Amino acid sequence: MDELGKQPLDAFLESVAAATPAPGGGSSAAVTAALAAALVQMAARLASSDGQADQGGALRARALRLAQEETSSYAPVLEARDEHERELALAAASEPPAQIAETAAEVAELGAEIAASSSAAVRGDALTGVVLAEAAASAAFRLVEINVGGGPVFERARQAELRAVKARASGSGRPPPPPHAPIPR
Repeated sequence: MDELGKQPLDAFLESVAAATPAPGGGSSAAVTAALAAALVQMAARLASSDGQADQGGALRARALRLAQEETSSYAPVLEARDEHERELALAAASEPPAQIAETAAEVAELGAEIAASSSAAVRGDALTGVVLAEAAASAAFRLVEINVGGGPVFERARQAELRAVKARASGSGRPPPPPHAPIPR
């Protein structure tokens, strides 16, 4: 598969829509985090905050790298020959979405910080980035939850989702929504 960051948007969307396992939810969450980071980066540039713009750019690059990594992380699960191999493969496949959730949480926190100190003209773009980042963190956490349902990687992803929810709440001035019910295994 071509590098995701170099594909035209329509080609990426077609590859997601194809009847293939990848790119799927994880790559889509990572691309969403990258888009959120780009909006946050733009808002920082408009607010003349070069350090925050650089941070947004680094987060965008990390999210795109994770999107690419995610395209092949689930293949060993599909190739597992027995339940033990499958469990090991699911644990390994959970690491990229956990990192996506963590990256998205950082984007949301940066976006909320920029929104809090920006003019109304810039705030909307920063907050849009925050909302998209929260969605990416939540989606990535759900993938980890489905894969492993507990353990250190699960806790990292869960904490990342909670950080993103908190950032959205602080950026919008609205209380955070109630936590999601666990997904039955």
